[in-house]
Amino acid sequence: MIHPQIAPTYAFPPGGLPTQDVDPTGSAIFTTAYAVLPAKTQRDIVTSFLPGWTGARAWILARPLSGFAETFAQLAVELSPGGGSATPEPDPAGQAAIFVASGALRLSIGGTRHDLTPGHLAYIPAGAPWQIWNVSDEPAGFHWIRKRYEPIGSLNPLEPFVRHETEVPNNAMPGAEGLWETQRFFDPLDIRHDFHVNIVNFAPGGRIPFAETHVMEHGLYVLQGTAKYLLNTDWVEVGPGDFMWLRAFCPQACIATGTEPFRYLLYKDVNRHPRLTLG
Repeated sequence: MIHPQIAPTYAFPPGGLPTQDVDPTGSAIFTTAYAVLPAKTQRDIVTSFLPGWTGARAWILARPLSGFAETFAQLAVELSPGGGSATPEPDPAGQAAIFVASGALRLSIGGTRHDLTPGHLAYIPAGAPWQIWNVSDEPAGFHWIRKRYEPIGSLNPLEPFVRHETEVPNNAMPGAEGLWETQRFFDPLDIRHDFHVNIVNFAPGGRIPFAETHVMEHGLYVLQGTAKYLLNTDWVEVGPGDFMWLRAFCPQACIATGTEPFRYLLYKDVNRHPRLTLG
């Protein structure tokens, strides 16, 4: 089992603005197969204000793009004290996963209240009424993953859930000898879900030992640690707060570097037949 050498931390966009003496040469990348948005690009001037929200600003890290990643949107949302929304989701088919990075949040789903702290993940089914508010005197930050739900048959409707990462077991990957583990917030056998969100953990030196190449799209937000990450044909150095956005079939692998665990929040679409038409 991977034991962090320091307490887990959850990276979030730094905001602010570099001073005029900083070299603008950067490591942001956008290709036909993947994109990398380093933490240092996630500044005040690239935030958006969202309709229906107060005291909130968002870094929109991913949204559906034709010919790229088409199934999801991913945002990092910062709430000022008292900020939030009583009508957060504008799409009636939109479902959500929220992962708290900092601060204290109060989430209500269908009238049931949940007090969230860093490390909590909440799943909110499509059509469920929900609200979220910052109930502290400090800013709060969370990662918000959105996807339109693809219903199947007449299975029982999905239920919301809230889990802290300390309640989610580390599942060792086969043959990894404890160097590569995955925390699965969603039941991998529950076919009603059409996406999953995991925390993937690597001890220093741990790796994905082959170039994964598959139909699933990915959003990967680095929560902690550093790694060399293979994206298509390129090895990229990544660290806390860096976001990687992968279209389907983009080869990927990684080697964890540094002295602390390398951890990232992972989105992937699952459990549905491939469409036979575009759009």
